[in-house]
Formats: sequence, structure tokens, C-alpha cells
Amino acid sequence: MTERNTQLRTTFDRVALLYDQARPGYPEELFDAVVSVSGIPPDGRILEIGCGTGLATVPFARRGYRLLCIELGENLAAVARHKLAAYPLVKVQTGAFEDWSPQTGAFDLVIAATAFHWLDPKIAYQKTAQALRVGGTIALFWNVHVHSDTSQGFFEALQSVYLYFAPSLTKDDYKLLHANEVPDKTGEIEQTGLFDKVTVCKYLWDAAYDAASYIDLLNTYSNHIDLDSSKRERLFHEIVELIDTKFNGHITMRYLTTLYIAHRK
Repeated sequence: MTERNTQLRTTFDRVALLYDQARPGYPEELFDAVVSVSGIPPDGRILEIGCGTGLATVPFARRGYRLLCIELGENLAAVARHKLAAYPLVKVQTGAFEDWSPQTGAFDLVIAATAFHWLDPKIAYQKTAQALRVGGTIALFWNVHVHSDTSQGFFEALQSVYLYFAPSLTKDDYKLLHANEVPDKTGEIEQTGLFDKVTVCKYLWDAAYDAASYIDLLNTYSNHIDLDSSKRERLFHEIVELIDTKFNGHITMRYLTTLYIAHRK
């Protein structure tokens, strides 16, 4: 993992409460699919890598599973513990997953929600397999913002704002990917030789934002958090102006949530 990625993955801890409020969750059908495909028993044990504020933890906690969550950020972990206080079978432990020593074969399921890409895959897949019992399951899932006609040209217009006020965050030929263009992780997982054939589930859904809630969302993106404060303020002012004057105060984002799930050999 590059030094830059190491730096960026710690930025979320600065905005833990906002992260919990502004970041989108995940479709409920995804959690049903993880339970169904994994075959995890009712008393099964789950390891979550990078739980953040618990956006993906709570749905499993509600289902009664035992969870150990490893979270790098102290503030993010504190928010997660507060949210999960009603679930005594859930424990949130602070630290880097790379430094954590798993008990071999202790877990039925390992999950990571929009977190696994921050890890060195050579370490992460091997350690995940070590933590799983034979036949246990890995479930990785991400939200990716994709192209949609419902955005009515907002994200295309937005690029000129970025090119002028924060060119480091975009490029001249930037465009949103269509759902069928999002890179697939299946090969990466299968090439480790640690897991059986990968099952892929995809979910497309929309989320509406006004100018304030969209800025809140941007304030949880690592590259925006890391931006110089005065530059970020000017950028956000222009984005609010764009939304309020050209798009009637509201925009829509389309998300593709992709779940990759496979059993350990």
C-alpha cells in the first residue's frame, strides 16, 4: 500500500459523526444474500474488517450474530460502540487489521463494507482465510457512484467546477462509469487460491440530496477532507451555487452496490 493511501485511510476518523450521518448505507437485500449464500448458522461468528461507524454492522447485529469488529479509527470506533451498545454480542476493537492476530478458524464469516480496498491484498486475503474456518465465507461489498440519466447532467457540469477550483481531484477526461463498466473484483479474489468460486450480487439504487446534504457527503470523502481548507471552502461554495441555481436545489446519485462472496477452501 502506498504512503498516500496510508495517509488517506486515516482521514475518516476526523469526521466520524458526519460520516455516520452522511454516508449511504447498503440495501437490506444484500444482508439477506450474505446470510443465505454463506449459510452462516444462527449462532455464527462474524469478523468485520473496518467497521467504521457500524453502517454494515447493525444489520448483522439485529439478526443476532456474534461480531468482532476491527476499526482503525478511535473516533469511528467510538461512534460504532455507541450505536451497538444494545447488542452485547458485538465487540468493536481499535487497531489496524494488518497488525491484528486472528485466532485460526475462529469465524464463520468475514465481511468488509467499502473498506477492503484500503488494505494490502497480499496481507488481507491471507489473514482473512486464516481467520475463517474451512468452508467459512468472505463477503466484500462496495458502493460505487455510477452514471444515471436521473442526474440530468449535474455531474458533467460539476467537472468544470472541479477543474477550476480543485483540479487535483479530477481530470479533463473524467466521466462517471456506467454500472456495467465498474471494475470486477472476482478475478482478484479467485486468483488468491484461497477461496472457491465467487458469487456476485449487484444492486442499483438512487439517493436524493439537497445542497447541504451533498456537501456533507463530500466532507466524508478522504481526498476532500485532505484538501486545503480555503480551497475546499471555495469549491463547496461553487457546488452549492450550481445545485441551487441550475438544478432546483436537489440532485440524485445512483449507486451500484456489488457484493462478492466466496467460501474458503
